Amino acid sequence: MIQEVDSPPYIIDINNLKRFDERKTVFGRMLHDEKAEYYRTGMYDEIEKVLSGNQKGYSRIEFAKVMGAWAVYDYFHKAFSWEKLNDANSIMNKPTLGKYPISDRAFMNKKIKGIAKKYGASLVGVTKINHSWIYSKDINGKTIEIPEEFRFAIVMAIRMDPTAINTSPTFTACAETAIAYSRIAFCIGCTAEFIRSLGYKAIPMGNDTALSIPLAIDAGLGELGRNGLLITPKYGPCVRLCKIFTDMSLTTDKPIVFGVNKYCKKCKKCAEACRANAIQVKEEPSFDIACPSNNPGIFRWTVNQNKCYKFWIENGGECSNCIAACPYFPINKRIKDTDEQ
Repeated sequence: MIQEVDSPPYIIDINNLKRFDERKTVFGRMLHDEKAEYYRTGMYDEIEKVLSGNQKGYSRIEFAKVMGAWAVYDYFHKAFSWEKLNDANSIMNKPTLGKYPISDRAFMNKKIKGIAKKYGASLVGVTKINHSWIYSKDINGKTIEIPEEFRFAIVMAIRMDPTAINTSPTFTACAETAIAYSRIAFCIGCTAEFIRSLGYKAIPMGNDTALSIPLAIDAGLGELGRNGLLITPKYGPCVRLCKIFTDMSLTTDKPIVFGVNKYCKKCKKCAEACRANAIQVKEEPSFDIACPSNNPGIFRWTVNQNKCYKFWIENGGECSNCIAACPYFPINKRIKDTDEQ
């Protein structure tokens, strides 16, 4: 049973939790940390070796499909702009109108959700911004400061095709991940411009600027699973996340619980499916960290992202085994709203 709760369903140690430096993420360490085993090693650096293996699901054509799927996310940089877009590929002048007055915040909450879904979001929630979840520095070491006028986060989940993800870790699943990220760029780019066209400010982001999962939990989209991913009631972990910070005045959604933590204590299917042995098998979560890419001060099962990323290099692309193995995954969904949760 899905229940709304007053406080997010996670435990933090306020003495140890600090804003995380994005350079400590796997991709940040790949770029900057000379001590990382994968320093300056890209996920596709061994692709010729992978292709030469002639394995099913790893053909040259399938890899080209992956590259094509990333195109919008990789090259439509303006989707992530903090400022109103300009230099449009249009002969029409864009009108500048006054600020749209918001007298009913609940109405605007409902309207912004509908708009985001029209642009491709599968799930949308709104929360006040918890600055603990904003990165202290970006992946290039620049200090991140969000102006106080930005009070609300619109958090969105983009569903992935479970049939494609179920082929993980092949390139078919990798392409589906890439498609979701390119849909993220479209969704947040359009939604941010909608907000700006009403006279308000918007900072759209994918994995950058702030931690997506805790914001998604705060916004009522799901709970944190053993696999280190957001588990949603409808799509399980088969989603990708994005968010927009705004000064638009909105009502907020409550966090939810539906038994994920209790279920994950007994279920270890994601850990069993992990080819990198990166997911913990111990029954109880803790404050322990598994690698430098884990943010201290959060009570959960930490994932050894070093092991995870090294397998991605070996695989020539992302792995979604822990998503496909989860009982909340749409194809495997056998969990009902019963006491067994």
